[in-house]
Amino acid sequence: MSNLQRKKRASQGQGGNRTVAAASSDAEHPTDAQAERRENRMEARRLARSGAQAAPMQDDASGVGDDAAENMPAAPARPRRRHWAIFISFLLFVVAPTLAAAWYLYERAADQYASTIGFSVRTEEAGSAIELLGGITQLSGSSSSDTDILYEFLQSQELVAALDQQLDLRAIWSRADPEIDPIFAYRAPGTIEDLVRHWGRMVRIYYDGGTGLLELRVLAFTPEDARLIAQGIFRESSAMINQLSAIAREDALGYSRDELEQAEDRLAEARVALAEWRNLNQTIDPTADTAGQMGLVTNLQAQLAEALIELDLLRETIRENDPRVAQAERLIRVIEDRIAAERAVLGTTGVGGSSADLVGEYERLAVDLEFAQQSYTAALGAFYAATGEAQRQSRYLAAHIRPTLAERAEYPDRIMLLGLVSLFLLLGWTVATLVAYSLRDRR
Repeated sequence: MSNLQRKKRASQGQGGNRTVAAASSDAEHPTDAQAERRENRMEARRLARSGAQAAPMQDDASGVGDDAAENMPAAPARPRRRHWAIFISFLLFVVAPTLAAAWYLYERAADQYASTIGFSVRTEEAGSAIELLGGITQLSGSSSSDTDILYEFLQSQELVAALDQQLDLRAIWSRADPEIDPIFAYRAPGTIEDLVRHWGRMVRIYYDGGTGLLELRVLAFTPEDARLIAQGIFRESSAMINQLSAIAREDALGYSRDELEQAEDRLAEARVALAEWRNLNQTIDPTADTAGQMGLVTNLQAQLAEALIELDLLRETIRENDPRVAQAERLIRVIEDRIAAERAVLGTTGVGGSSADLVGEYERLAVDLEFAQQSYTAALGAFYAATGEAQRQSRYLAAHIRPTLAERAEYPDRIMLLGLVSLFLLLGWTVATLVAYSLRDRR
């Protein structure tokens, strides 16, 4: 063996001895070695996060130390005090309330039965005969404004008070003992405000604004009570809609009815005035009497003209002292006297004038009567038209779902309620934990 080989083996033996000595030293002082490895790992992680680059040339001792730190296994994680605090808070604020809610829902909460009813406000709009022939009528439609009014009425204190007076809602909703089930049972007697608040929990209203359909779900502790309340709701709602329809109809007919009554009064007054005038003057139609007298005067004038012509002919053919001339003259005087008398009766001569006054007064009364009749006819037609329009636009409550009678208790929905309680508790606990860790990191 050459000297070179001996030196090589000697150096290898010394290196092995140093390795053994280092291992024995680490075994004797494990805490210092672990601390050194931990510091090396932390330094490597810090350099990796900051993105720093290692220097191109490092000495052999530091390179060997980094490689050893990276290859060393991490120490096992041990639960700390904050971990136990989080676990305990989860048990206290999530698990325990969920178990308590489950116990209450399945052991204390009373079964509830549901009755469903659905209805809508309809408006009849039956058109006239012309519209029917033209095919442009709309037989039925929904009134959204009336449905909105009904929706508010279903939540009003007026409805709750009316049904409580009829059905005794306090007794119905307190059939379950409020000492056992204080959440779902009603604690009687309470105030009307308490009853309205409980009404909002036991009666759910679903309103479709697009179609105008209303659907109600009524809860009670017996199926008969639930259906009884639903029937009462429909009855009171129908009465309210009928009242609205009557008010609208009265508003539509009020003006036309007033006009008709005034026209009737004017017509009656005109007829009474004309009747009194006829009784006072002992004549039915003075215009007819005047026409007859005028005809008589016209006839007398024709006779007078003939008598004058005859007298002229006699004077030309016979002597003056002929008795026929005197007779003709006497006839003419008689006709003239009669004409004068008839004209005096007619008032055409300016003496008396009673006939003209009678005719004038009669014509005034006749005109008043005719005007009153025309006004009455127009007012009556307007009233009939308004009545028909009001009848064509009458409102009524149409039920598309009659009050149902439940055969099984479906409420309270224990699974859904328990799931909601668990979900909200978990969300609240998670948010609180994240906030606590955030505040801890800031410190």
